[in-house]
Amino acid sequence: MIRVVVEYPSQPGTTFDEAYYLGRHIPLVQQRLGPLGMVRCEVDKGLAGGAPGAPAPYLFVAHLYFNRLEDLQNAMATHGAEVMGDIPNYTNVQPTIQIGEIVSS
Repeated sequence: MIRVVVEYPSQPGTTFDEAYYLGRHIPLVQQRLGPLGMVRCEVDKGLAGGAPGAPAPYLFVAHLYFNRLEDLQNAMATHGAEVMGDIPNYTNVQPTIQIGEIVSS
């Protein structure tokens, strides 16, 4: 199983429209990538860091799951420009993205 992790860092001056992200962007991701092999999408909202009282290092983290790397590559080749192009509509921060293979659960 392939997992794409999209992290939105919490930085000074960052703006993030939570309502747009959850109400429009995530449904867009599901509508475009779901039919092309995305198995599920999960979203975490940052609450705190690891140390007591520490702020969350990320505002939101999205996890997108695909059975095969080829499915992810096809989905992004088909709709990646649209999905990534929507980012400025809800935040001014550039997300970090990691693609990994789940090797243990």
